[in-house]
Amino acid sequence: MEKFTTFIVNLMKQEKLFASQGGPIILAQVENEYGYYESAYGEAGKRYAMWAASMAVSQNIGVPWIMCQQFDAPDTVIDTCNSFYCDQFKPLSPNKPKIWTENWPGWFKTFGSRDPHRPPEDVAFSVARFFQKGGSVQNYYMYHGGTNFGRTSGGPFITTSYDYDAPIDEYGLPRFPKWGHLKELHGAIKLCEHALLNGEPTHMSLGPSQEADVYTDSTGACAAFISNTDEKNDKTVEFRNASYHLPAWSVSILPDCKNVVFNTAKVRAQTTVVEMVAEDLQPSVASPDKGVKALKWEIFVEKVGVWGEADFIKNGFVDHINTTKDVTDYLWYTTSIFVRENEAFLKKGSQPVLFIESKGHALHAFVNQKLEASASGNGTNPPFKFKKPVSLKAGKNEIALLSMTVGLQNAGSFYEWVGAGLTSVKIEGFNNGTVDLSSNAWTYKIGLQGEHLGLYKSDGMDNVNWLSTPEPPKEQALTWYKAIVDAPPGDEPIGLDMIRMGKGLAWLNGEEIGRYWPWKSSVHDKCVKECDYRGKFMPDKCFTGCGEPTQRWYHIPRSWFKPSGNILVIFEEKGGDPTKISFSRRKTSGVCAVVAEDYPSFELEPGHENGNVSTKNNAAIFLNCPKNTQISTVKFASFGTPTGTCGSYSKGECHDPKSISVVEKMCLNKNECAIELTEENFSKVLCPDATKKLAVEAVCS
Repeated sequence: MEKFTTFIVNLMKQEKLFASQGGPIILAQVENEYGYYESAYGEAGKRYAMWAASMAVSQNIGVPWIMCQQFDAPDTVIDTCNSFYCDQFKPLSPNKPKIWTENWPGWFKTFGSRDPHRPPEDVAFSVARFFQKGGSVQNYYMYHGGTNFGRTSGGPFITTSYDYDAPIDEYGLPRFPKWGHLKELHGAIKLCEHALLNGEPTHMSLGPSQEADVYTDSTGACAAFISNTDEKNDKTVEFRNASYHLPAWSVSILPDCKNVVFNTAKVRAQTTVVEMVAEDLQPSVASPDKGVKALKWEIFVEKVGVWGEADFIKNGFVDHINTTKDVTDYLWYTTSIFVRENEAFLKKGSQPVLFIESKGHALHAFVNQKLEASASGNGTNPPFKFKKPVSLKAGKNEIALLSMTVGLQNAGSFYEWVGAGLTSVKIEGFNNGTVDLSSNAWTYKIGLQGEHLGLYKSDGMDNVNWLSTPEPPKEQALTWYKAIVDAPPGDEPIGLDMIRMGKGLAWLNGEEIGRYWPWKSSVHDKCVKECDYRGKFMPDKCFTGCGEPTQRWYHIPRSWFKPSGNILVIFEEKGGDPTKISFSRRKTSGVCAVVAEDYPSFELEPGHENGNVSTKNNAAIFLNCPKNTQISTVKFASFGTPTGTCGSYSKGECHDPKSISVVEKMCLNKNECAIELTEENFSKVLCPDATKKLAVEAVCS
């Protein structure tokens, strides 16, 4: 570890990247969340943590070292917090800054599970509370979602997508309203900068779950954070002789201790309607059969079981990961069983039952070259067991089991010992009872023949004779597919739609797109249409995607495409329909927004660094379409008491009939527009006792 750390540090020093050298790096981290696991290693764990800190500090980089979630960090490093909330975190020494290294604005997902979402109101609440309570540095993990290309995902079972419900999505597009809401939040905190950096905080209790923290300095600068941590009830509080309404689970920011410029629960930012627009795979003009409209597929079918020479033969089972060394997901375990003609199941026409147990992660079971069953664990419990009736014949029967990993475990105590692969194979239903094959002589083969030959690389594709066909076989296991395609039109980000495929790997021009597995969530309830942001968030709080594929689309960077002559290679493990594969363009097709009369509205004045704020009397909606598009249609507009969410708004009992015409006048054929909730625009005499709001949905084209 010291060798590796020194190597990385020296790379940084050579480029003069540390702040002490005039570069941009102001902090360095050693280890990550080791505090969670240290106790499992006893005194040795403590010794290691102290050694890691000492070794890091001895690198003499001239900037502080941090250790995240290290509850016994020595004075020479700064202990920091990773969590959904860090407002109550206190570093081990009052002389250390309060640093939040990982604020999780969403969560990762695993194959076969649902989609977790963290509401933007709650993310903003957590950040505002952190700075309210004296925070120094706050960092998002993840701010920009990403992609686990190739076989780089961990977990195990973490999807190829690492979108994370982040403010910028996996494809590089802002995720509204989360991105916009957090942008406004940080603008509001920036207004408080002078008071936060130079002032001392004063705490004021305003109720059982309501409080204010006020930062003032000798120049008269004043900034306040007023919070309501009640999980259910809105509250009105008195602060400095004025009344302030606080929604449940929210923080109001007052850069001048008078005017609310931002409340974490009041989302003014627009929501975008994002679609995946399908584009059929087009045969490339650079393909040998140019001019032919139908896409031509070429196929190569893997041999079931051992291809080439066996790697080794052993009585009993070996650990999958220890054997493959993670150079591949795949390991063949093969053996045979002799069935006598007098077995009752042969005479009755019944089937014996194959019973398999595995440490994980997934398996395809072949009997006499036929795929009989597939099974897997999941992100919560990687080991699995299953029973399946199988067809056996009199005489010798070949059993070939393709074991698979789905990413390696990446956290936990002693996780290098967890392993994967078979632990028991039995067949029930013989005249003499159950036959245990576990201690049989098993023949092993690491990886696939197509992997070994590099069929996905330009210099390896000619290593086999591909079979050319306009109609590729469907639902066929262990099959490689190859097609030469054009790049999809436009400049939008691209996803590969694999909804009709089974499980496998995909490449474009030799670049690894990654594992695909459109495994549908088996949970058909416990999903939400609208997430209640109030109260502490956990990853299982706000699921969507019940009964739907965990991941349907797989990100392909535009930079991987050539204008034509792109080679798409798919390895399908268990069977699918490659004719249904398509590229999809990720496109923002519309925008929505809702703003109420009581939402904060502010503009910056010259000298705003001292907290001066110019408040407008009227809230406003801001709509912004992507570049080179404009608002072409206003699908919905209602000033009054509209209900619903983006895509399903409806008018309330109170509605200004001028709403559509006002919005169209201000927004049609424009890339962006602002609609203020003024008397000039809308009737304020409508339903005088209600807090009125404006809801708008528009099409971008």
